[in-house]
Amino acid sequence: MTDATVDPQTPQPGLEPGPARKMRVAAVGDLHVGETSERLYRDLFERVADDADVLCLCGDLTNYGKTPEVERLLEDLKLCTIPMVGVLGNHEHECGQPEEVERMLTDAGVRMLNGEAYEIDGVGFAGGKGFVGGFGRYMLSSFGEASIKRFVQEAVEDANLLENSIRKLRTERSVVLLHYAPVVETVIGEPPEIHAFLGSSRLAETIDRYDNVSLVVHGHAHRGGPEGRTNRGVPVYNVALPVLRTLGDMPYRVFEI
Repeated sequence: MTDATVDPQTPQPGLEPGPARKMRVAAVGDLHVGETSERLYRDLFERVADDADVLCLCGDLTNYGKTPEVERLLEDLKLCTIPMVGVLGNHEHECGQPEEVERMLTDAGVRMLNGEAYEIDGVGFAGGKGFVGGFGRYMLSSFGEASIKRFVQEAVEDANLLENSIRKLRTERSVVLLHYAPVVETVIGEPPEIHAFLGSSRLAETIDRYDNVSLVVHGHAHRGGPEGRTNRGVPVYNVALPVLRTLGDMPYRVFEI
C-alpha cells in the first residue's frame, strides 16, 4: 500500500535519530467539504489507519471556512484513529474566521501547524499555510509601490513562520506540511499565468536551510504535477485530492519516512 519510500537527508549534528523502524505517513489536501456534503470522506478516514501511522492534512479542507462546513468535515474526521497533523488553506480564510476553523480542528484532535512543531514517535512535523509570490527568477521582489511591498512582506512572514516551525525540531527525520507549493514542478499543469499565485520559492529556500527535512507535502494546485524537488533535493509531493485522483484510486499518498 505504501506509495514511496523517502530517503532521509544527511542529518545535522545534535539531532535525535528516532526509532529504527520507518513511519508510514499519509497525506491529502483539498477535500473542499461544503455545507451540504454528505459523509463524502467517511471511507477515507476509516481506511487510512490500515495504511499509515500518521495522517497529514494539507489545507482547503472546506470550501469557505464556514462553521457548518467544518462540522460536516468533523463528522468524518472523528473516524480517524491515527494521529493527525494539519495546516489551513486559503479557502479556510475566505469567511474571515481562520482562528475558529483552527480551534475546531484542534479540539477534534488535529495538531495544527502555523509556526508550531510536533514530534510523533520520533518523527518531526513542521509547517504552515505558506503563501504566494512566484518561483525562481520570477519570484516577486519588494520593490516599487507600498502595496507590492506589503504583499511581499506577507510572503516573507509566512516563510519566517515556516522557519520557526522547522527550527524547533531536533529529529533527524522531519516532514513539512504546506498548502501552497514551494517548487514550480508541482504547479506545472496549471495555467502559467497563475503559477505565481500557487506558491513561492521562498518556502523552498527556507526548507533547504535544514538538513533534517525528509519530505514536503502540499496541496492547492489541483491541476499541478504530482512531485518535484527543492534545489537541495528534498522531495516535494502535491497531494491535492484532484491530483491524487489522476494517479489511481487511493484518496491519499503514503510515504515511508
